[in-house]
Amino acid sequence: MDAFEKVRTKLETQPQEEYEIINAEVKHGGFVYYQEGCCLVRSKDEEADNDNYEVLFNLEELKLDQPFIDCIRVAPDEKYVAAKIRTEDSEASTCIIVKLSDQPVMEASFPNVSSFEWVKDEEDEDVLFYTFQRNLRCHDVYRATFGENKRNERFYTEKDPSYFVFLYLTKDSRFLTINIMNKTTSEVWLIDGLSPWDPPVLIQKRIHGVLYYVEHREDELYILTNVGEPTEFKLMRTAADTPAIMNWDLFFTMKRNTKVVDLDMFKDHCVLFLKHSNLLYVNVIGLADDSVRSLKLPPWACGFIMDTNSDPENCPFQLCSPIRPPKYYTYKFAEGKLFEETGHEDPITKTSRVLRLEAKSKDGKLVPMTVFHKTDSEDLQKKPLLVHVYGAYGMDLKMNFRPERRVLVDDGWILAYCHVRGGGELGLQWHADGRLTKKLNGLADLEACIKTLHGQGFSQPSLTTLTAFSAGGVLVGALCNSNPELLRAVTLEAPFLDVLNTMMDTTLPLTLEELEEWGNPSSDEKHKNYIKRYCPYQNIKPQHYPSMHITAYENDERVPLEGIVNYTEKLKEATAEHAKDSGEGYQAPNIILDIQPGGNHVIEDSHKKITAQIKFLYEELGLDSTSVFENLKKYLKF
Repeated sequence: MDAFEKVRTKLETQPQEEYEIINAEVKHGGFVYYQEGCCLVRSKDEEADNDNYEVLFNLEELKLDQPFIDCIRVAPDEKYVAAKIRTEDSEASTCIIVKLSDQPVMEASFPNVSSFEWVKDEEDEDVLFYTFQRNLRCHDVYRATFGENKRNERFYTEKDPSYFVFLYLTKDSRFLTINIMNKTTSEVWLIDGLSPWDPPVLIQKRIHGVLYYVEHREDELYILTNVGEPTEFKLMRTAADTPAIMNWDLFFTMKRNTKVVDLDMFKDHCVLFLKHSNLLYVNVIGLADDSVRSLKLPPWACGFIMDTNSDPENCPFQLCSPIRPPKYYTYKFAEGKLFEETGHEDPITKTSRVLRLEAKSKDGKLVPMTVFHKTDSEDLQKKPLLVHVYGAYGMDLKMNFRPERRVLVDDGWILAYCHVRGGGELGLQWHADGRLTKKLNGLADLEACIKTLHGQGFSQPSLTTLTAFSAGGVLVGALCNSNPELLRAVTLEAPFLDVLNTMMDTTLPLTLEELEEWGNPSSDEKHKNYIKRYCPYQNIKPQHYPSMHITAYENDERVPLEGIVNYTEKLKEATAEHAKDSGEGYQAPNIILDIQPGGNHVIEDSHKKITAQIKFLYEELGLDSTSVFENLKKYLKF
């Protein structure tokens, strides 16, 4: 929540096109804090677009390779600013604390910080709360003060290794919440923002299967929770001094098949950002009269980018799609209207189409798809198709703007995003229907989507490619085993391919946290046998496979390199055996494993990776890539 995404690629565009570059920045008081070059800087709000800024800290002092600021938090009275620093090739981070004065100086730094927030105590002293992450596990909460009364102490440790901890400061800064969660259950403690040294107050002890998140306004807690029937998110509220679950009153319910993307609280309004039936909505709830205004957003929009905002009169946000850069919108409460950014209209709105389609899975469930293609494309059956899938952890398929996807559409490709079960696009039940012993539903959905696309005239198997990253590799690998004839080529990044052996190894950082998603094959024979049915590595056999390009990272802690290497070697052996039995004239698939240095999990903006994947797809489909790379240079600085 309230995370900043660092865009590490500069977008170089044609003169008539304008693109917003989003950096980690935060407004506090009359200043904007952000990264400029290799420095943490601040400038007066009205001068933020000029070069008139004050350098607070030079990141080069940390002696890191290409560091960038991932998140910024400013102390309430602006005596200190804290910034989390990362590098592109690692998930490790350092939190620096800079004392703001005539000569700003770094007063402290903490390694491996995940989330952090400031509060002020009764004596006007700034207190920094932060969580410490070790081996991707986040279980400890610390609080620290600086200056003459310097102290740093751990005051909470989560004992259950399947849970992780993160901090969130309510919008009005009245309470700091300690959120203890796993994939299906949560527990929240409140720290009084006026008395941060007092013991935290428990809102509701964890109940298996119950998730809840907390906001605050005028002595009331607003709780987004799935408690009760149906087990989808609903908004409840209670007095802040009686926070237990028996006091929660139902305030607002969502429509069926609705995903709650985010919630923002204002003085007199609560704003819900929603995805319903694969379309985006904003619901504005008037807290004085309980009125509700539902706004359907433009059909081209596929994702929200939340804006950090302290203006009580306006709610700004951005909309984006895989082929269209973010565009600003603002809801003005006084006028009760949504205003969009004016200026040059992106030409992609006229040169491309976005379609919302559905595929019928084996059990009759309708699976939503989002499809993009050029408006003037003729005979779509002869066009190349790139299918995207994820389907895990209740997370939506990523549909943020990607320049290389834009270029593919301009070059005549069809892009299809399959929102299969296991993801979160249709709410919590959509996730539940695709995890544990229902994971095969996601595979059936993916197969149905590709067959439906072909059946409706979008491309054909010989021109169909499939891409995924991380846990999305499970469904891709499983489909390559069960229905390889649907595909011509596949690209994977840091893919999870050996589910069984990974989940049997409890020494790995995330195994215990992920038991709720994949099951526990070590102690549950039913889970073990079920995983064996779909695990990509376990089901490789001598047969024809699509060509495959796999990008892996040398020191990836989330998806160990060993599992990817073992999968690749086993796949090469199976395809070689099949080629031997197929006789002359058989064209064996190309299996490429590209191991990149570094310890990050997925490097979204890697030019080297983007170039390698596009080159691979064009070569496998026998297409001329000259124009696509020329167009890509408009967006990426090689």
